[in-house]
Amino acid sequence: MTSTAITEVEITQPIPIPQAPKPPKKLKPARKQVKPGDVVKEETVQTGKEYNIWYNKWAGGDREDSYSNKTKSQTRCSIKRDSGLTRANTTGMQYICLFFSRGCCPYGWECEYRHTLPDSTDTMPDSSKDCFARDKFADYRDDMGGVGSFNRQNRTLYVGRIKETGNGQETEEVVARHFREWGTIERIRVLQYRSVAFVTYVSEFHAQFAKEAMACQSLDNDEILNVRWATEDPNPVQKVAEKRRLEDMGQEAIKAKMDPRIVDAMRAVRALEDGETVQQGEEYDDDGDDEQQQMQQHEGEDEDDEQPDTKRRRLENGSADSALPQPIQSSGLLSADTLEGLKYFAEIRKRHGGVPVPAQQQRRAPPPPASTGLGLADYGSDDED
Repeated sequence: MTSTAITEVEITQPIPIPQAPKPPKKLKPARKQVKPGDVVKEETVQTGKEYNIWYNKWAGGDREDSYSNKTKSQTRCSIKRDSGLTRANTTGMQYICLFFSRGCCPYGWECEYRHTLPDSTDTMPDSSKDCFARDKFADYRDDMGGVGSFNRQNRTLYVGRIKETGNGQETEEVVARHFREWGTIERIRVLQYRSVAFVTYVSEFHAQFAKEAMACQSLDNDEILNVRWATEDPNPVQKVAEKRRLEDMGQEAIKAKMDPRIVDAMRAVRALEDGETVQQGEEYDDDGDDEQQQMQQHEGEDEDDEQPDTKRRRLENGSADSALPQPIQSSGLLSADTLEGLKYFAEIRKRHGGVPVPAQQQRRAPPPPASTGLGLADYGSDDED
């Protein structure tokens, strides 16, 4: 026999006491990013013959001239330094300030729009507008710029004119460092030797904010970025994943709007349809048998408790009902209709004393009921009676 020794270990370190979570840090009033008049709007250099007010550029010129004449943005937003409370936090306005995203809002805490990143969990009041309250359109512009389309939920940005340094991994790290400030990034794809990157955000609102915040900005070098909406990904795997994601989002949104009691009722109905109905039916039958036995017992008790006169009248009515002719039930080879026909002919022969009935009386006599069973001839009987 071996004995197991149990030793006690003395705990010298104090047990940590769980502390209550710290309350979220309150936002301070938003600061004024620029002073009025600091940002000077530069005129577009003429590179063509006609000026297109929709695209804000000259038409008919050289394409390379329009790219080379892109000027770098004078301001840039800093979420950590510029975010704060505005009048929109008291009035209930949910849209974001467009000039705040570009880093050039001169109003600060007096602004009527929010000076924060859009919340990915919330939804805007109008789905046909972006997070800056600008109206979307049915189709994208030819250059994939502008507000965007309300027919497609686009979360991917096209970032052009990137100066690559080293391999594609280093370029991807540079792009991620500059674009993660505007929201959670799902994936980044860099086309090496083409100076192009695709940045996909988890939320569409973050993609809208990043498009305005990084327009005409630069990364680690002095390049001037060309940020546009990306076209639809032709990869079939990504198409299936995007479709599944939209379906899940729709289901979650519907579930959030529904009453929990309705959800529980639907689950109960679905559980019954999956096979639990049979078990409940069996239990119901057992309960029905028990109830039937209890009813019979109560009827028996009621019969014993009846008055003699009431019981006598009920017996007389029962005997009168039993005296009525009962329908003939077939228990052999002949059917009930056949027995009724034979009985009818036997009554006729009995009345006429065995004399054959004239043909005229036979015509007047009602026809016997049709036989649906097997006749005697089917069994080879020679007796006509």
